[in-house]
Amino acid sequence: MHGTRILDEADRLMTVCNSCRYCEGLCAVFPAMEMRRAFSDGDLNYLANLCHSCGACYVDCQFSPPHEFNVNVPKTLAVARAESYATYAWPQALSGAFARNGLVIAIIAALSMAAFILGFLALNDARGLFGVRTGPGAFYKLMPHNAMAALFGAAFLYAILALVMSVRAFWRDIGPPIDGRADGGSIFQAIRDAGELRYLHGGGVGCYNEDDKPTDRRKLFHHLTFYGFLLCFAATSVATLYHYLLGREAPYPWWDLPVVLGTLGGIGLIVGSIGLFVAKMRRDPALLDENSYGMDVGFIAMLLLTGFTGILLLILRETAAMGPLLALHLGAVFALFITMPYGKFVHGIYRFVALVRYAQERRTAA
Repeated sequence: MHGTRILDEADRLMTVCNSCRYCEGLCAVFPAMEMRRAFSDGDLNYLANLCHSCGACYVDCQFSPPHEFNVNVPKTLAVARAESYATYAWPQALSGAFARNGLVIAIIAALSMAAFILGFLALNDARGLFGVRTGPGAFYKLMPHNAMAALFGAAFLYAILALVMSVRAFWRDIGPPIDGRADGGSIFQAIRDAGELRYLHGGGVGCYNEDDKPTDRRKLFHHLTFYGFLLCFAATSVATLYHYLLGREAPYPWWDLPVVLGTLGGIGLIVGSIGLFVAKMRRDPALLDENSYGMDVGFIAMLLLTGFTGILLLILRETAAMGPLLALHLGAVFALFITMPYGKFVHGIYRFVALVRYAQERRTAA
């Protein structure tokens, strides 16, 4: 018996699949499964997070519903994957907080922070709430740089701490390599696999979503979202270096590096998030974990809101709308930070750790 009902079901399916092995060429899940004869809770959570939910094994399986064996690996592992986020969350008191109400909680957090920033401005200069500010340091007339850095730095550091603690628990439970660490080759291979989304291809034909016709659309939208997020993070990092090393204050000209990176990243976030949302709405219910729908949509909404408000702020930063837009953008970023360790964001990190473990297993086997 396992810790949860869904892990019992995952064990049953992995036992059936280990006897069949028809799908071993589709992704990393089945070769990793074949290295085991029995499955602990950690093994099943490892396989669940190794799964990219491409749906190929469901379409190809001769035992999928309505067969009496009722083998539905994508949906079962999707449910187990969502439960693993709560299992390894730190602190445990917040585990599962965003599972069902992720969208509502994220929006409330974003609007609350935006209201706080607007209230901060109104308290100091109510007449300047819709004032036109231009030139270097214009953003900091809304909220001083030190106050902004302290508030968002604390939120970011908390998110990093919570993510590190949860990933540490996950790594220990899935069974790290014999020497307790992964070698550089395994990490590099996992970076390549994650960066290319190697296993979101259904064995080479594409991802199945709303029907039995595979496409690469989900892979494209994942790429746009992921690399858009990285570009936005790079823009913030470069702007931080500008501020502290060069003494240059935001906002910067449209042709400067932080703005170029942020613009490209914002466009990637907007297009990728909309694409992922449409794909989520069209996804075959047989492959979908309905219980995590709110958490998934909440994460997509925060990415979309962050990208959209960032682009809008860039366009209207020299108008009277700059103050409210900056407050809303910062509110979205704050909400994204504090929900990171408990929402869909962690799936990327857990999946990367699972890919490191898989790369290590293959090297050991070889």
